[in-house]
This record gives sequence, structure tokens and C-alpha cells, in this order.
Amino acid sequence: PAPFPPDALGPNIDKMTMEIHHNKHHGGYANNLNKAISANAPQLDGKPLEQVLASNCAAVPEKARTAVRNNAGGHANHSVFWKIMSPDGGGEPGGELREAINDTFGSFAELKAEINDAGAKRFGSGWSWLVWDGTGLAVYSTANQDSPHMQSDVPVLGIDVWEHAYYLKYQNKRPAYLEAWWNVVNWPEVERRFAAAKSG
Repeated sequence: PAPFPPDALGPNIDKMTMEIHHNKHHGGYANNLNKAISANAPQLDGKPLEQVLASNCAAVPEKARTAVRNNAGGHANHSVFWKIMSPDGGGEPGGELREAINDTFGSFAELKAEINDAGAKRFGSGWSWLVWDGTGLAVYSTANQDSPHMQSDVPVLGIDVWEHAYYLKYQNKRPAYLEAWWNVVNWPEVERRFAAAKSG
């Protein structure tokens, strides 16, 4: 379940988008992942998503690798996405995360600009990420449902830029959606994720 009701993120993200996005899209990834693993890689049943995605799903038989990769990535990415949003979100980060952002990017404003730019320039569908790469923070974009876990990176913050995440409200105005998204970011959870990633 999502950690908030479907209408809780308005006006930045509307109720219908949340219902379709969470129940249909994310629900579909979870259900299809379970089917693919059950039929083709039962040894992975119950394993953490990070372990399933490690080394680009190398432990999965080749005939099922694409299905597991796409659905495990979608499930993992969305599982982060719902937690890093909140009806009480917005503002700016604090503590050690803010210090790390300032050290790496110069300022929070610069980080926000980089993430928005990566999301706006993602051709087709994908995600824009702030990750911990083992040595520090980095920003990049991934295609479709590819996950930072496939590169052994830890997602600290990610914005879904698939059309299903924004099109009902924003139509083709992806940059407007990206700008509005920062009004719902759940900084305490992002800061928690950063601290956990940094400590290993």
C-alpha cells in the first residue's frame, strides 16, 4: 500500500494519477515479477530486490531475464518513489545530506537543476536519480525501469518521468511536473536513505 491516500499529494499530483500509477502500474510490476520468478527462477523467491537486480539479473535464466529485469526494476523504483513523497513534503534538505549536496553540487539549487535537467532530457520513459555510488553522491537518468541497483548504486532520491506519472495533469509539460514534484519530496526519508547508504 502507498503510505498516503491517493488524493494526499494534490494539487501537485492528482488523485486519479496516483490511483492508476500505484494500483495498476506498480501493482502490475509486482504481480508480473512474482510470476516470472516463480516460473523461471524460484531460487530468487523471497530475496531482496537489490539482490535480484544485482549484476543486471545475472542469476536469472536468460529466457526470463528481460521480464525479471523490467518488473523487478519497476517494483524497486516505485517502492522508493512512494516513500520519498509526503503530503507534508517540500522545502530543502538538512543535516549531513545538505552538507554532502553542497560539497558535491555547490548548492541544493544546483542539485535540483541537475536532477530536473536529467529528467527533462530523458528520451522516452525513465527515471532521474540522486544516488550514492559507494564514494559519494551522483545524478543520472535511467531508461525505462532500469534501477541504480543494477550498477550497485543506492537510490537516495528518484523521480519517475514515465508519462503515466504526470500526463493526466501536466500533459506534455514534463518540466512543469518535475518542478512541482519538489513540493512533495519527503526529506526525512531521503535523509534516512542517504545515511543508510553512506554507512553501508
